[in-house]
Amino acid sequence: MDVLTSYQAYFAGQWQESESQETIEIRSPWRHEVIGSVQSVTQNEVDQAIAAAHRVQGSWANLSMNERGQYLDRWADEIEADVNALAMAVMDEVGKNFEDAKKEVLRTVDLIHYTVQEALHMHGQSVRGDGFPGGSKDKLGIITRVPLGTVLAISPFNYPINLSAAKIAPALMAGNTVIFKPATQGSICGIKMIQAFDRAGFPAGVLSLLTGHGAIIGDYLTEHPGINMISFTGSTQTGKHLSQKSIMIPLVLELGGKDPAIVCQNADLDRTAKNIIGGAFAYSGQRCTAVKRVLVNEAVADELVAKLKPAVEALKVGSPAEGSDVVPLIDDKAADFVQGLIDDALAKGATLVTGNQRDGNLLAPTLLDNVTPEMDIAWVEPFGPVLPIIRVTSNAQAIDLANRSDFGLQASVFTQDIDEALEISRGVEAGTVQVNGRPSRGPDNFPFLGVKASGMGTQGVHNSILSMSREKLTVLNLK
Repeated sequence: MDVLTSYQAYFAGQWQESESQETIEIRSPWRHEVIGSVQSVTQNEVDQAIAAAHRVQGSWANLSMNERGQYLDRWADEIEADVNALAMAVMDEVGKNFEDAKKEVLRTVDLIHYTVQEALHMHGQSVRGDGFPGGSKDKLGIITRVPLGTVLAISPFNYPINLSAAKIAPALMAGNTVIFKPATQGSICGIKMIQAFDRAGFPAGVLSLLTGHGAIIGDYLTEHPGINMISFTGSTQTGKHLSQKSIMIPLVLELGGKDPAIVCQNADLDRTAKNIIGGAFAYSGQRCTAVKRVLVNEAVADELVAKLKPAVEALKVGSPAEGSDVVPLIDDKAADFVQGLIDDALAKGATLVTGNQRDGNLLAPTLLDNVTPEMDIAWVEPFGPVLPIIRVTSNAQAIDLANRSDFGLQASVFTQDIDEALEISRGVEAGTVQVNGRPSRGPDNFPFLGVKASGMGTQGVHNSILSMSREKLTVLNLK
């Protein structure tokens, strides 16, 4: 029998076990067995890590931008050299198929390199004093950006490499130090990514990785006076709690979604169906940007459903090791939640087109037609492989149903009329509207944001660097 690895935490450049002498077991969602354990760190160790981060933050920020970039480029190179092992870790721990996991790792390599280049090309500006009525040409304002201090980066389970680096890299390039708290399910992936970070030779204290129970260190971290900014990706419920606990510090929240696909009467239905299938069921729908409801004009609804049904049934369902499209959900609790939404919809009169089979935490991709606003699935984010079809009589009704949601992350509009697309885009309350395409995060140089319960603040490489720094004005009085 293989000896399971007990992974250490990373305290200011040192790998070590927690003084608690307690660990947390991590179970694979598809192997259904423990694959390792991580440290349950204490509040005292949180204090030590944050103190170390503050001790070195000034010297890290005083390095030239190019010097900081060289460290990050080496980190990216170390990740790339370990791509297959990291992809296997993602597959084992969160159940993503190997090819998708590998794409995530390689995307992360590109993201880190791009972050370096973006930061190097972000320059300050100067402002003339006489540019304002009554101002003096003898005053010259020089605007630079300075780091916030120590950033708390909290990442989710579903993209444990990419969404961690998307917080860490901009924070470091902006001159901050980082406290990294990965999701418990996903923490082994985070640890392996930081092993690459350690091999890149960063100064001790620039980053610490802390794993542990949220009940012990969660609120303690977010309320800690030594944390100067928080970047969080996760559930809306947790995000709201975090925003209540964090006081007077910058906060960026990437939360849930109920992304609608609005299908107009003149849509190219083949293209539409292909995008909806990929958008709804990739990684079993465990993505904030998954298509989570279809608002289709009733004139083309039958034809669209007829195209979606065989495409759903053609999806490969099973183990991620076999390259399946639809894989086991992250745990049984998640599967129970999705099944409850399906059961509620069917009890209230929805039509089961295909699916609704279950084997533990593996749910068959499920297509529901004739879903109405009275059903929970019309409004609740499932984070699973179920897609409700809601028939509408007009674009106005589709916009109304889209906007009645508490969420506003992304939306898709499928039409061959650009004026119609722009009109719907103007009406939909969402951070991003995709025209004739599925919702997606990226490319990573694009702004990424949600409104309402979908988040606060803007990400994307450029915007993340801005959110993790602040402007500083120096005024030269020339006379």
